[in-house]
Amino acid sequence: MQVSHTPAAVSASFDEPNLVSAAGLLPVMRLAQGIGLRDLVDERLSVPTDKGANPGLKVSSLVAGMLAGADSIDDLALLRQSAMSKLFEAVYAPSTLGSFLRAFTFGHVRQLDAVASRLLAGLAGRVPLLQRRDAEEEFVFVDVDDTIVEVHGYQKQGSGYGYSGVRGLNALLATASTAASAPVVVAQRLRKGAAGSARGAHRLLAEALATLARTGTAGPVLVRADSAFYGHAPLAAAVRAGARVSVTVRMDAAVKRAITTIADDAWESIEYPDAVYDEDTGAWISKAEVAEIDFTAFTSRKRSEQVAGRLVVRRIPDLNAPAHGQGTLFETWRHHAFFTTVPAATMGTVAADKTHRAHAVIEQVNADLKDSALAHLPSGKFTANAAWLVAATIAYNLSRAAGVLAGGRFAKARTDTIRTRLVNVPARIATSARKIRLRLPENWPWQEAWEQLFTTIHDPPAAA
Repeated sequence: MQVSHTPAAVSASFDEPNLVSAAGLLPVMRLAQGIGLRDLVDERLSVPTDKGANPGLKVSSLVAGMLAGADSIDDLALLRQSAMSKLFEAVYAPSTLGSFLRAFTFGHVRQLDAVASRLLAGLAGRVPLLQRRDAEEEFVFVDVDDTIVEVHGYQKQGSGYGYSGVRGLNALLATASTAASAPVVVAQRLRKGAAGSARGAHRLLAEALATLARTGTAGPVLVRADSAFYGHAPLAAAVRAGARVSVTVRMDAAVKRAITTIADDAWESIEYPDAVYDEDTGAWISKAEVAEIDFTAFTSRKRSEQVAGRLVVRRIPDLNAPAHGQGTLFETWRHHAFFTTVPAATMGTVAADKTHRAHAVIEQVNADLKDSALAHLPSGKFTANAAWLVAATIAYNLSRAAGVLAGGRFAKARTDTIRTRLVNVPARIATSARKIRLRLPENWPWQEAWEQLFTTIHDPPAAA
């Protein structure tokens, strides 16, 4: 591709009053309006009126900006360009939204958490977000993980060096997904950068499972997490809520003793369709062996607090074993184990191993958020950034719903793909007889999906 005109034949001017750069915000924000975003915020958020007048409209503006790709307060100015005010009311200046965020206290953030939970329930009632072929047998997976959002400078309240060695703030997330659907965020919490991964995880898990129940999603639930969350408090919170667990264990003395009792003929070969990267050795592993043994977790605690289940162990040859110039009498193995309360009759050893490793899907959510609103935490005030995180997860869930309604490959597409192909679509506004018509680009490659999204939200089928 090359430019078809000489420089002298081309000019530019910013003077068209009827253009919008993100026409896809219209159906998505109508969806948000339909499930009560503004009303829920107005009802539950009690930010002081001198900074928080019309909180529902202001939170809606934050979410709309994030849907269009804003990752800082200044970026929210994109909502005020050209003809956006013809499509949306109360389009606030970035400075106004920044003052609104800085008025948040921890209590206000928790109020916004409650709004996010109820919004997801409303979305699930409108959009099939967590689809399953067999609701009685197939698991809904609740995955828990934390991530460090990097910050720069020392003005950010609560920032510090966490497990990654990067200065930032720690975002703890819980997502829900199924084998047939992409994850949605069911709970979130911003913490100090130096916070341990498991800090407050039991409370977040309880809230996540309560939110999942609020969506009306029936059937078995499996909570998955890595070894940072292997502790009595998180597992007990999941078990109390009626969920099964599948959590990587630390190789402590009790686990090592259990592994040594596994019979040699109990190991079963497993081959991976796609090689698995081993971070410890830097090698790609295409096959391994798995076995399991009955195991009771937290035996140092009183009997009522112990959790019975299975220890599923995967072993691979230790490529870092010292070489002695001759063959070894016994093969040297490296072991990876996880603890699960799923009965063997429900999920065999190989299936349990495959299902557990799939909990890495939450890493895709972390990446999606950091590729949009969580690219930055925009304020020096901790509670403002905590509110920003909640708004970012609301925007993420709305993107997921938009992808499902658009259908096809968008149902599981990354939110960046949904944003660039369905939301940030340029359009010119034409007005006639008090009606507005959006004139979108001819030959837009994703026209069919956009029209399906628009039609489904603006002209839903009549109830039977």
